[in-house]
Amino acid sequence: MYDYETANPDRYRLLKEFARKNRARMTPCEKALWEKLRKLSCGIKFRRQHPISNYIADFICLERKLIIEVDGKYHESPEQKAHDEIRTHDLEAYGYTILRFTNEDVTYNLQTVINNIKDYVLYK
Repeated sequence: MYDYETANPDRYRLLKEFARKNRARMTPCEKALWEKLRKLSCGIKFRRQHPISNYIADFICLERKLIIEVDGKYHESPEQKAHDEIRTHDLEAYGYTILRFTNEDVTYNLQTVINNIKDYVLYK
């Protein structure tokens, strides 16, 4: 499946360019998680900074309809929490499951995060 098949067609070019920039500016936590996700030995492919609907997912497994988000401190504000709820609802309406992890989860419990993702991918 290609980006243009999952993104809003009216916003595809904008989302594609923004996703490209995001891949070049990944946070340290996103980089650490990406290094693990791309080497998973369970036969599942992940993409990073992938346009989906009107959004860009941090990481996505199209085969399992799984989106993984790594949330920094700014996700703790009431405004951002409200935006994240809308985003989650919209993406779930497309059949996706969203797993959210904090930067702290990735920094201090990376193997637990990977195990949670593997459990979802292998057993759901």
